[in-house]
Amino acid sequence: MTAAEKPERFTIAPDDYHVPFAGTAEDGRKFFLSQELFARDSYVGLFLWHPDGTFDEVRVDPVPRPDALPPGQAGPAGADALVQARLAELGDYVLEEIEVEPFIEQVDGVDFGWRIGQYNGGEYFINIEPGNFIAYYEPWDGLEYDT
Repeated sequence: MTAAEKPERFTIAPDDYHVPFAGTAEDGRKFFLSQELFARDSYVGLFLWHPDGTFDEVRVDPVPRPDALPPGQAGPAGADALVQARLAELGDYVLEEIEVEPFIEQVDGVDFGWRIGQYNGGEYFINIEPGNFIAYYEPWDGLEYDT
């Protein structure tokens, strides 16, 4: 058995669960937008990659965490107006699968992005930060993830 190889790229596919907004912006950049990011606070985060899938920038806004949401659980922050404003910044966008590189960018002491990790048996995974509520794994096609 050969050891798993560390992924250089992975696919994010939009869905009706934790990934409602992933695709290509009017300027050609790839994007992922979520209002479920959480650490000590909740956040709306827009992750952007260049058209070739290399990391570009992160735009993060802290938002109040919903009182009814249990600690350690991901869920919408109720920041729909902010989400719509971030989507408007993208221009005419298309929701579609994107193939991008993982990255971690620190903002105000909090890690944001997609962190590569490895299980004890050698298998790699890529999980979202902050909150670790999405974890992709081989074959990196974005169709299935653990929550």
